[in-house]
Amino acid sequence: MKILFIGGTGTISMAITRLLCEQGHELYLLNRGSRNASLPENVKLIRADIGSEAEVAEKLEGMSFDCVGEFIGFVPEQLERDFRLFSGKTGQFIYISSASAYRKPMQGYVITEETPLENPYWEYSRNKKACEEYLMERCRKEGFPVTIVRPSHTYDERSVPLGVHGNGGSWQVVKRIMEGKPVIIHGDGTSLWTITHNSDFAKAYAGLIGNPKAIGEAFHITSDESVSWNEIYGYIAEAVGKELKPCYVSSRTLADLSSYDFVGSLIGDKANSVVFDNSKVKALVPDFKAEVSAREGIKRTVEYILAHPEYQTEDEEFDRWCDKVAALVTGLKEGF
Repeated sequence: MKILFIGGTGTISMAITRLLCEQGHELYLLNRGSRNASLPENVKLIRADIGSEAEVAEKLEGMSFDCVGEFIGFVPEQLERDFRLFSGKTGQFIYISSASAYRKPMQGYVITEETPLENPYWEYSRNKKACEEYLMERCRKEGFPVTIVRPSHTYDERSVPLGVHGNGGSWQVVKRIMEGKPVIIHGDGTSLWTITHNSDFAKAYAGLIGNPKAIGEAFHITSDESVSWNEIYGYIAEAVGKELKPCYVSSRTLADLSSYDFVGSLIGDKANSVVFDNSKVKALVPDFKAEVSAREGIKRTVEYILAHPEYQTEDEEFDRWCDKVAALVTGLKEGF
């Protein structure tokens, strides 16, 4: 098939890009070219900023596609632009939304695609819901061939999945574990979470491309494995051969005492126990099975980051913040 991705080199999309190229599809990536160095040789690049609609329209003049994948649309205005660019020019438009848009607080811990989208804690999630609503309206009223895909916590070899981290990403937490420092874990670490390796996500996504039964439908794609945050952080410590020294702090306290957006990322997402029912996507992609366990995926990621210093981004501000929080928690415990 002839496929265009808007983006194509991010955490979620890179694995799909690689898989589609292995499968022999004619794949185009439309992006600014800043992360294209490790792409497969048979990818066709269209260098442009999707935010420059006139430039993109000119470069795509006369082209049509079997599928267009949108990975970097976050607000409805961007999807309105996409509709103008691709209406009548693609057989399918797959939009990456977010499972964080599902209702919070949870009402029952098993999530299906019928779970309402209602997250009062995170603007990011509310914007994703608004994008979905706009696209589905275009689908109903004008036949725009939309498929919605909702990933949850998807990761790759470049970043370790975490609950609490700073603006610099995951490395500083890995480094703290290696140095024997206390590591901040939200709550008591026992809530359940689902992390999905991007290579597994790619298999289900690829199976939806060109499937007429996917048009006008929404699917989440996740692993079937649910693990506690204590297990996740324990796997990181195991991978670096160090003892984990957890420092437990309630999500509400972290949100109240920090300048980091823990209201959205924790209370609106990771502090909730979640188990996903993937029956819907498996009905259309029956051979889909997430095969990379949390333990194995984290081990691979840690090993990759340790071997690639370019992904070891120091975050001294977050490190100091962790020290302050840990000292405060220790002081409170000693006061009782």
